[in-house]
Amino acid sequence: MDGEVRINPYLGGNFAPVRSEDDFDLPVTGEIPAGLRGTLYRTGPNPQFQPKDPNYHWFTGDGMLHAFRVEDGKVSYRNRYVRTPKWELEHEHGRSLFGGFNPMLTDPVAAGKDSGVANTNILWHAGHLLALEEGHMPFEVAPGTMDPKGYAEQYKGRVTAHPKIDPKTGEMVWFGYGVGDMPLSAGMSYGVTDANGVVTRRSDFQAPYSAMIHDFLVTENYVLFPVLPLTGSLERAMKGLPAYAWEPEKAGYVGVMRRDADVSTIRWFNVPACYVFHPMNAHEADGKIIAEVARYDAAPLFPMADGSAGLRTAARLTRWTFDLAVNSDAIKEEAIDDLDCEFPRFDERLAGGAYRHGFYAGDTSNSKSVKLNAIAHLDLATGKRQVHAFTGGDLTSEPVFTPRSADAAEGDGWLTAVVYRAAEDRSDFVVFDALDVAKGPIGMAHMPRRVPFGFHGNWVAD
Repeated sequence: MDGEVRINPYLGGNFAPVRSEDDFDLPVTGEIPAGLRGTLYRTGPNPQFQPKDPNYHWFTGDGMLHAFRVEDGKVSYRNRYVRTPKWELEHEHGRSLFGGFNPMLTDPVAAGKDSGVANTNILWHAGHLLALEEGHMPFEVAPGTMDPKGYAEQYKGRVTAHPKIDPKTGEMVWFGYGVGDMPLSAGMSYGVTDANGVVTRRSDFQAPYSAMIHDFLVTENYVLFPVLPLTGSLERAMKGLPAYAWEPEKAGYVGVMRRDADVSTIRWFNVPACYVFHPMNAHEADGKIIAEVARYDAAPLFPMADGSAGLRTAARLTRWTFDLAVNSDAIKEEAIDDLDCEFPRFDERLAGGAYRHGFYAGDTSNSKSVKLNAIAHLDLATGKRQVHAFTGGDLTSEPVFTPRSADAAEGDGWLTAVVYRAAEDRSDFVVFDALDVAKGPIGMAHMPRRVPFGFHGNWVAD
């Protein structure tokens, strides 16, 4: 209808920003286990002002941190914006200044200024709480208060939002993409931060082409870089077309390299056109690398290269096998689950090694969207799956695993998540017994308002 106002889907419903910064003690029903002590930190996009880009993309909003503090069966909540230089500049001017994925819309007052939003992940390493977003360096915040401490300048450039922490060495292994003097470059970096928080390596190399490389895989001895055809193009962006777009005609690649080797040794394996935002884990066995990933047939949430609408698609858990001993660059693909899924997690004490239990947010409604209504546990040894589906339009965040104790058996612990209660337009913090997901939450803490849909979180124990 002529004159109809189009509402950006990432600015409505539970995607809409919550602009208050609050501190709440939350009423509890059920039982929050006494052994669960620490803080679930989560982050997600929450633009402090109406975005300049009418085609605002969810991935580009200002980061807001949400902290659920758990102690003695009680839960409190605190949220704060990540006060990046971008946030501070826009706060000073009282309006949006940056163009998100469309740099042509950036206000002249912001030209050449830092645009980091720190909105994708938050994790604890070597005594530092780091808010992460793949276009910039990690931004440190203070535990508890979430007060800004500034960029971790020692990284000297872009760092993934999905570093991997080696449970044996304490190292944080990471990468960066879009590295180079020009935006949307095919340059990449591989880096290591030691257990004391010192960056010991940053090595640059070229990917086969510019792509959005959201996550990667790490085993005890190898790193794997998936370069899949969600492509970046400055030339395309300057023509008013999408900066990032799905180009399935381009080949898919996964680069495999020993962690202690030079980047010149990367071996590029071939994979049919597909997309992976998030792997679950990978390990080595009998001269092979075996990885479980949430695989899409096409990249969701992004348009085609000509600007036309992208495809509606959902991910399924898939096993990739890389045979390092044979003279073939093909990757064996095997479907291992038939439930639409995202945000796969596991017991990260086994990161990079053989493991049995995986957890993820699922969609039993076949919506082919990022709206997920279930928590699932998959036993990789038996193939048996447990699911708890929420009803009434309620939707869940990524589940985060916390072990019952440092020496508990794999999977013996809890899952924590944030659930949006659609009928009441508010959220709950929920706790599951990780190996009995089908039973449903064993404890819940009730928010007086909603927590907008976000991306990732991690548990920080006391």
